[in-house]
Amino acid sequence: MSSPDTATLLEDAADRIADVSRADLQIMLRRAALLLRNSGSIAFEDDMEEALRDLSGEFGKTRNDMIRFIVREWMEKNTYLPVHMLEEDGDVDGTA
Repeated sequence: MSSPDTATLLEDAADRIADVSRADLQIMLRRAALLLRNSGSIAFEDDMEEALRDLSGEFGKTRNDMIRFIVREWMEKNTYLPVHMLEEDGDVDGTA
């Protein structure tokens, strides 16, 4: 039997908020805050961080936006996601 995850504990506490002790609620909220704080950061090796920083500057995007862009492109090229199709009547920038 597995222990419930933080989201399940928070949902259960929300359903019975009057019955949850202040100490238990503090523990759950602190655990959720730690998960949120740690979830947005991906650490790469120095050479990859430098390349991301350079690309971010060239594209005018944030580091996280650049990571999302790279992963999406990779997933589309490897057929894990559908490719965005261009409309026949749409404007193009002169590249094929």
